[in-house]
Amino acid sequence: MPGARYDRLDALRGAAIVWMTAFHFCFDLNHFGWIRQDFLRDPVWTWQRTCIVSLFLFTAGLSQAVAHAQGQGWPRFWRRCAQVAGCALLVTAGSWFMFPRSYIFFGVLHGIAVMLVVVRLTGGWGRWLWPAGLLAIGLALAAPWAHAHWPALEFLNRPPFHWLGLVSRKPFTEDYVPLFPWLGVMWWGMAAGQWLLAERPQVLRGALPPQAGWLAWMGRWSLTWYMLHQPVMIGAVMGVTALAR
Repeated sequence: MPGARYDRLDALRGAAIVWMTAFHFCFDLNHFGWIRQDFLRDPVWTWQRTCIVSLFLFTAGLSQAVAHAQGQGWPRFWRRCAQVAGCALLVTAGSWFMFPRSYIFFGVLHGIAVMLVVVRLTGGWGRWLWPAGLLAIGLALAAPWAHAHWPALEFLNRPPFHWLGLVSRKPFTEDYVPLFPWLGVMWWGMAAGQWLLAERPQVLRGALPPQAGWLAWMGRWSLTWYMLHQPVMIGAVMGVTALAR
């Protein structure tokens, strides 16, 4: 059915939202001094971030496979892209006020806005999406080695090119989700979605157990939740911190 929702897909996105919210709550507690954790270097946190972002992007790829199969038109696609891009700009503005030295200039929403366009344009690649995803990830992993051997690539470390991700020095920013390697994860999500729809459609279309319905609801409102959860949590933690003093 054109435009039909897939509850299992929404629930998977909802699970990513729950995990992200818990992660950000711990980050906020750390920022305001309630706990002491190293979010930049401790593998407990860095690997969680990698897994959360991967789950978001893989799910976005799955969703694009469904939209492509349902014949989603370009006008609806561009409306959604514009919503994501607009929210990305709001994230940049808000983070600049809170973290002026490390504001978010190309975080997860910025990355998703760009990757959605690329994935939409390459949806017809079929099984070639798998090696394309591997190449996208491999390029980012090989970037430090390439910089060490070819100094001419230093221009990729300059701010105008940070969005590509082919850097040898990670920019100082609170969130960084560049095109490479993360496009590879969304490509794999698209490829997996196309395969599932063709070979195992019930994996995506099957019903959810009633107790998981709330996850599907959260997944359907993922962008709204993403934009609101941090202002609400930061405000709450700031309020409790002020009262505790």
